[in-house]
Amino acid sequence: MEPSSDKHAGPLLEDHPTVWRWSLVLWVLAGFLFIAMAVPVLRDLVQAVDDEVWQLVVDLENDALVAIAKVFDFVGSSWVTVPVVICVGVALAYLRRWWQLGTWIPAMIISQLLIGPVKNLYARPRPPLPLVETTSWSFPSGHAVAAAAIVVALVIVWTRPGPLRRNLSVLAALFALFMAMSRVYLRAHWLSDVAAGVALGTAAALGTAAAVQWYRSRLNSA
Repeated sequence: MEPSSDKHAGPLLEDHPTVWRWSLVLWVLAGFLFIAMAVPVLRDLVQAVDDEVWQLVVDLENDALVAIAKVFDFVGSSWVTVPVVICVGVALAYLRRWWQLGTWIPAMIISQLLIGPVKNLYARPRPPLPLVETTSWSFPSGHAVAAAAIVVALVIVWTRPGPLRRNLSVLAALFALFMAMSRVYLRAHWLSDVAAGVALGTAAALGTAAAVQWYRSRLNSA
C-alpha cells in the first residue's frame, strides 16, 4: 500500500524494465573496463588510448579552459557534493516523498561505496603533470561517479516523467560528460577512469530507481 503522502504521486519511471536494461548495459561497460584493467594485454591497449588522449590535452592546454575545468573540479568535490546529497535527502524527507527518498539514499550509498574499494583494488597511478591537487588512486574517477549518480538520481527524484524530465535528463548527461572530460583535461584522470566513473554512477542511479519502481508496482498490484 502506498505511503499516504505519495498515493496520488506519479510513478518514478514510466518504463522501469527499459531503465533496468540500460542500467545493466552500463554495468557491463564498467565491468569490461574493470576486466581490461586487470588483464595485462587489455590494460596495455586501454593505456595506449589513454596516453594518446593525455598527450592531446597537454597539447591543447589553454588558460581559459583550465579555469573552467577547475570550476568543475570544485563543484565535483566533497565540499559541494556532500551538502547537496544531504540537502536533497532532507528536502525529500520534509516533503514526505518516501519513494523518492528510498531511491535517493541507496543510489548515493551504492555509488560512493564503489569508489574507494575499487581505487584501492586497482591502485592505478594518476596521470603525470596534473593541473590540480589529487589524492588516492586514479581508477575510477570519484568526481565522475559522484557527478553522474547525483545528477541522474536528482532528475528522477525531483521531476515526474514527461517533457521536463527528458529535457533535464539531457542537461544531466551533458553535465556528467563535462565533469568527466574536465578531469581528463586537468590531467587528474585517464580517459578510461572517467568512462568507468560515469558508467558506474549512472548505472547506480538508474538501477536503484528501476528496483524501487518495480517494488512499488508490485505493491500497487497486490
